[in-house]
Amino acid sequence: MSHLEDGAKMLSDFGLTPCEAKVYLAVVRLGPTSASRISKLAGVRREEVYRTLPRLEKAGIVDRVLGRPVKVKALPVEDALSLLIEHKKEELQKSVSELSAKKDRFLLSFKSEIQSTDSRENGSHFVLISEKEAITRRTAVLAGKARESIDLADSSDYVIRFIFSYAEALKKASGRGVRFRILTDCPDDENAVPRALESFMPRNSFNLRYHEEIPSRYVIFDGKESMITTSPGGGLAESNTLWTDDASLVMLMQRGFEDQFRSATDCKDFHFSASDKLARVLKGLKPRDHAILVYNSPEVKREALFTYIRYGLERGEAAKYVCSEETPSEIRKAMRSFGVNVEEYEKTGALDVLHYTSIYIRDGKFTIPDVMNSWDNYYREAIAMGFKGLRVTGEMSCFIEHKLVRELLEYEQALHTTLDIPITAICAYNSQALGRIDNPIDVYSELVKAHGKLLFAGSDTRTSERMELRKAR
Repeated sequence: MSHLEDGAKMLSDFGLTPCEAKVYLAVVRLGPTSASRISKLAGVRREEVYRTLPRLEKAGIVDRVLGRPVKVKALPVEDALSLLIEHKKEELQKSVSELSAKKDRFLLSFKSEIQSTDSRENGSHFVLISEKEAITRRTAVLAGKARESIDLADSSDYVIRFIFSYAEALKKASGRGVRFRILTDCPDDENAVPRALESFMPRNSFNLRYHEEIPSRYVIFDGKESMITTSPGGGLAESNTLWTDDASLVMLMQRGFEDQFRSATDCKDFHFSASDKLARVLKGLKPRDHAILVYNSPEVKREALFTYIRYGLERGEAAKYVCSEETPSEIRKAMRSFGVNVEEYEKTGALDVLHYTSIYIRDGKFTIPDVMNSWDNYYREAIAMGFKGLRVTGEMSCFIEHKLVRELLEYEQALHTTLDIPITAICAYNSQALGRIDNPIDVYSELVKAHGKLLFAGSDTRTSERMELRKAR
């Protein structure tokens, strides 16, 4: 296929026939020219060229040059394409107008049949929609029809997707005075959802509130129709969705929304405390996650590690705390003050506070296989006792005190790359102890590489105001 034929094929998308496209491109290539030269280059019979040129003139992409002999010249390609696109828009607008007029005539002609159908279908309906495009269309139509309210409950990730997916419909709805309320969890970036909303609508046209848990995901339109996500892992348009106009169900959902909305916190008044941020990070750790905590005071170390341990215990996991800087009795006492029922958890076998000499450095010796075997045995014991999993944490300063830094790095790398045991682990490092070793920056860099996440507990010795999370590179 020639270069001209390739171009002609592409131009057919802009509304030109293959013959028209070939003639136009021949004129572009030749400059002001005659029909005979166009015929020769385009491979189109001269009679067909004469029939085609008036259509191209009418489209405005070819002009006739006055003189003898008569010649034609082409509009520049970029201008011609813009003009053809405008023609397409006009044609589409005309088609839409004609269809709208036909719709009105049809509804008028079949008014009696439509009323009869409506009278037979005045009961409630339930429709399960699985196709993404169908869900998107249905939701967009409902948002476009809304006259009073749109109430949305979903996770923050899906709320943001919803906003961008239906931005135009939501913008028009706010212009009609529709009240838009959103109930969601607060993402790590507290301003992410408000920022997305304010991209499309005035701040006073929506009411955003944060709640710790969003048990159901749905959107209610005017208190009459609802789209409900039926899969636990996805938001609207991401999974199977149930549409309903059942008055009882919609009313029940609306009541639940109102109750939760009243107890939620307005986004303007919401602020993550350091403890909140810490809890979110620690709750997000999963089996096989291997994190490093770098701290510079016992207070922030305890807050981080005790929160981590307590969360695991409360959700039915077993926990092991390995002491190095403090004794097991000191850690147990501090845990009690933190609100952990140490005696009860130890009695059931859920909690075990160990000295580092019982697992890391036994009789002054450290071997990776021995420690790995210990973790494997601890995990098997926890599962055999009926616990949901095992989370562990260890104060790693003992390796530095015993001058086992090289062995420590090998152990951390092995733990990160070869550990198949589905435990959750945080290795805790005192920044002051790290600063006392040779080449602390190089060691710190290797430790970060050997962990999936990095937690840093900052300099405030009373709180963890500078607690932050970074992903290790």
